[in-house]
Amino acid sequence: MSQQVDSLIDLVPEWTWFLEAVISHRPEQGTACAAWTVRDLVAHNAGTAEELARVLDAHLDGGPVPATRAPEERGERVLRELSNADLLDALERSMHHLAAVLEEAERVDAEQYVPWAGRKMKVFQFGEHMREELVLHRWDITGDDEVSTRLLNAPWVTEHSVVAVGKPLLRRGLARLHKGERITARLRSDGHDDVILVGGANSAVIELGPPEGVATLETDAAARALLLWGRQPSDPARIMSTAGPDALGATRTLLSGY
Repeated sequence: MSQQVDSLIDLVPEWTWFLEAVISHRPEQGTACAAWTVRDLVAHNAGTAEELARVLDAHLDGGPVPATRAPEERGERVLRELSNADLLDALERSMHHLAAVLEEAERVDAEQYVPWAGRKMKVFQFGEHMREELVLHRWDITGDDEVSTRLLNAPWVTEHSVVAVGKPLLRRGLARLHKGERITARLRSDGHDDVILVGGANSAVIELGPPEGVATLETDAAARALLLWGRQPSDPARIMSTAGPDALGATRTLLSGY
């Protein structure tokens, strides 16, 4: 195994699980991202890896840091036109490029902030962001298998979703709330901090906090991570609530994901 491959696996360990899922499914197979096939997820992750590398590398070089490009501006449409083999090669190249930049980033303060997609992420969160993309989109392909459930259960996945991606994740849901509607919700998972949501009037707060009072819904950590991204486990019985249909419905509306 080359040092380059070692570096990728060490820095982005979820890569191997995503790759295994991709090569064990047909490229044209549908996924839990309703409009996207397995091929589309490969193109998306290739584009995301390249964009994370481009932005972080500019920061490491001393800037200026370029604005984050939208998915189609990253060449995802062009990637989708490649053959299956060439598309997979493009993904691997992008992942190795990102790993090289992440390795270089270990030499700087991991707490430095870097502009990303209309907000700021810390240097260490760039690697986490790619890891979470791989975890989430692996689940889109495989569903609730043992590996995806284990990966989604990791506390860092929920923390990254809340701290680094939280407000963008709620933007679509905010637009779907009724005019003047304002909701406060607690998503609870035993043994973990609550995810606290406050949304309304085109503004939102999402944060972690100690479990207090009555939860709007309770579920396991893996299912809660899925809910934050506008998804849900195949077994809805994993989600329990006594909040009533109005409060639960508004919460689920807010959690519409991207």
